[in-house]
Amino acid sequence: MRNRDPHKEHIIKQKAIEIIVKDGLDGFTINKLAKACNISVGTPYVYYKDKDDLIVQLVIEEGNKMEALINEGFDPNSSLEEGLRVQWTNRYHYAIKNPLLMPFFEQINNSHYSQQFVKMFNEKPGLFMSKFKNNLLEFISNTVQRGEIEEAPFEIYWSIAFAPLNTLLRFHQQGKNVNGLPFVLTDEILWSTFAKVYKALKK
Repeated sequence: MRNRDPHKEHIIKQKAIEIIVKDGLDGFTINKLAKACNISVGTPYVYYKDKDDLIVQLVIEEGNKMEALINEGFDPNSSLEEGLRVQWTNRYHYAIKNPLLMPFFEQINNSHYSQQFVKMFNEKPGLFMSKFKNNLLEFISNTVQRGEIEEAPFEIYWSIAFAPLNTLLRFHQQGKNVNGLPFVLTDEILWSTFAKVYKALKK
């Protein structure tokens, strides 16, 4: 059995993400990955059973990294404004530092893999994004109990709290807005939007 090389494994993961973002999941093959990494076709199988195993492990690993960064400094007992601001700051910094990962996760969310990760998220505590889920649910519950926001389905809260940020980040990564005009996300635009979101959520 061939020895595992951490550096080579890192390159395999990075190139896999790049190919999936560029060509989509349907365009991602082990042959294409090996060529991009300048390695033999058999090398990825030293680290992963097959293409599906590689994709699943990538999502779990990158999801756990994202979870740790998003939760950094986030206190579920904080006020609505403070907690939401920390979440926006963390998500913004994460997306700017990792420009390929937002479109990578979008590819996963729009694929047959999404149900697999939804099941992990809901049924396997500790495996995939469970700390993120629990912290956010506790934060929402606390703000409702303090009377800062009205009780509402989680989907409504999520849409108001984070959809505007995700849209701005998508415009920034594409370099253009919905009209096709050049767009760069600035701190002024970010926090002006945040103020409107906070106002919309606050009771």
